[in-house]
Amino acid sequence: MKIQPSPRAMSKCGLTLIELTVVILVLLSLIVVLFIGARGWKQGTDRAGCILKIRAMQMATRSYQNLYGFNPGTLPYASGGTQFIAQHLLEKGYIKQGQYDNATGDELCPSNGTYSTPFPDTFPLVGNLYMTCSLSDTQNHIPQTYADW
Repeated sequence: MKIQPSPRAMSKCGLTLIELTVVILVLLSLIVVLFIGARGWKQGTDRAGCILKIRAMQMATRSYQNLYGFNPGTLPYASGGTQFIAQHLLEKGYIKQGQYDNATGDELCPSNGTYSTPFPDTFPLVGNLYMTCSLSDTQNHIPQTYADW
């Protein structure tokens, strides 16, 4: 005599359509959360990279200004036929070509903003930045404190 499994025991094999749907929804929810977190992380790293570029240019400008005895708000001597501070910094080795491209607006911010130098021939006053990003208002691409720069 053979023992046959009851129909109830046979129906427990595998997943029902509802269970499969719930598993897929949970996985999709986790993927959405992952993408939202990755986007926030990317925006944060882009902001940090932009601020570091602004800070590096500010430090190079102040170093050049202090080393050669210029006062804030003054013009540098015309060297090589120009008073463009970034050109002086590049020629004297304070910055590299990529930083010069930032100052001239030829290279974009990591979030595709543009850099500008409001007064490229004038050393900035204390508390002002030599180079700014176009995303400083919308995405906060500006250092939190730079009053003593």
